[in-house]
Amino acid sequence: MSLEMKPACERCRQPLPPDSPDARICSYECTYCRDCSEHRLHGRCPNCGGELLARPRRLPTAGG
Repeated sequence: MSLEMKPACERCRQPLPPDSPDARICSYECTYCRDCSEHRLHGRCPNCGGELLARPRRLPTAGG
């Protein structure tokens, strides 16, 4: 099962495309931007209390 790549920060709505290095997620896939995660949420998900870590990126494939 693959990650659900949510398109925006759940707090400020900043766009977070699949290749964004700024997306942060918890183990339940709650999604936040780097700024909200680091400066407002202090690295903790407000929904479950879990740690927010860099979301793996889906980079464009060659030729498509």
